[in-house]
Amino acid sequence: MLYKEKLKELREENNLRQEDIANILGIKRGLYSQYEIEYSIIPLKHLLKICDYFNVSLDYILEFNKNKTYKLTNENIIPIISGKRLKEFRKENKITQDILAKYLNTNRSVLANYERGRNFIATPFLYEICKKYNISADYLLGRTNEPKYFN
Repeated sequence: MLYKEKLKELREENNLRQEDIANILGIKRGLYSQYEIEYSIIPLKHLLKICDYFNVSLDYILEFNKNKTYKLTNENIIPIISGKRLKEFRKENKITQDILAKYLNTNRSVLANYERGRNFIATPFLYEICKKYNISADYLLGRTNEPKYFN
């Protein structure tokens, strides 16, 4: 993934230390450091907390576009909305759960649980889907209604 540059850039633009961001996230500095160098994958809940803190879009942090912000329609995402949008996206593009699961190197039941709203989509899966299919991560998670696709 490519979020490490944006995490560091946002932190430094705001004269914050890794320890400051770790405190915001409620984690240890060492763990945040691993996120910033992409040694460990940052969980979606932490990415979203960073987006909210810096008032930037997830698409910006993931480097899908250069727009820092969107008009958020829903700041509190819930798995049922993101699951519904994932399913709608998949059906609109005539992609079966089996095909998407194979692309993500997982199994269909994982995708079914996302679509049922049982779990939030994992950060690497969200990234790969959005990157391959040019769909906004903020849209897919239900944070915004526009834009649905990015350029």
